[in-house]
This record gives sequence, C-alpha cells and structure tokens, in this order.
Amino acid sequence: MLLRIGEKIINRQKVNQIIDEMFNLRSQGFSQQEVANRVGIDRTVISKLETLGEVRKGGKVALVGFPIENCEELRLMARQEGIDYSFLLSEQERWDFVQKKSGIGLFNTIMEIIATLRNYDIVIILGSNLRIKLMETLLDKEVIGIQIGESPIAENKYVDPESIKSIVQQLFRS
Repeated sequence: MLLRIGEKIINRQKVNQIIDEMFNLRSQGFSQQEVANRVGIDRTVISKLETLGEVRKGGKVALVGFPIENCEELRLMARQEGIDYSFLLSEQERWDFVQKKSGIGLFNTIMEIIATLRNYDIVIILGSNLRIKLMETLLDKEVIGIQIGESPIAENKYVDPESIKSIVQQLFRS
C-alpha cells in the first residue's frame, strides 16, 4: 500500500517487512547494532521501535474472554501460568450474566469489572474484533487482543490453551 506524505510516496508494505525482519533478528539474539547494519537503518530507530512496542515483563496479567467453549481448560492454564485474574464466559454464561441482573445491577457489575481490569498491567482479551477495540479504548493498560471471530459472535469458540500459554510465557520471560 502506497501512502503520499507531501512530495514523498511511502511503501508501507516495505516498511512493515523491514520492521518484521528487524524484530525477527532481534528475537534470534542479534544486537541492535547488528540488526541495524543488516537492514540498513540507524540503531536508535530499533531502540525507539522496541520501546514503542514494549510490553512490561513481570506485571500483573488478566485474561478476559467470551464466548469460550473451553473455559475450564483456559482457567486451569491461567492458574498454572501465573495469570492473576481470569474472567471467561461461555455463550450460556454470558446470557445468564446479563439476564440475571437488573439494568443498574448489570451496569454496576460491568463498571466493577472495568475498574478491576484497570489494576492490571496487561489484559489479554479473547473476543470479537469490536470487543477488542472497546477494551483497548476503555483500558489505559497494555491490551493484547486475540480475535476469535467477527462481531457479533453468537456461539462458543474453542481457544487453544497452548497458544495463550505461549503468549503468557513470552510476557513473563526475563
């Protein structure tokens, strides 16, 4: 995709390819300077990009998701991997959650959940594209969105616990 900025035409695909290559090399253990020499950019650009995308390690992590087919399996994985808070609902649990509360009760509960999530450094959300965007807007924390379908999702979705475990392990890596 080309983008015009003043007199310049920018190839965004080329920029993304260079950034992908840069992060791949860094994750393989190459120093910032070695990567800078290989891809032909200044080392400080690499430093700035890493700082921009950095997710803090060792912080408090929450896992939120719905509608999830394998809630118990994910809750067990979350406990085993040190996730501090999980709020996972199947489609039926989601409807029960909504229908068993009065309007003000539902509103207050949702506000309490949002307030709770704001106490976490990182929130992993398993949900639709729209739910992920909403959480990113509501929380001023790092949100890692894992899209399990397009909105609206009306049936339970299976989420591979190993894929979530891998993300969590990367977050906690020292």
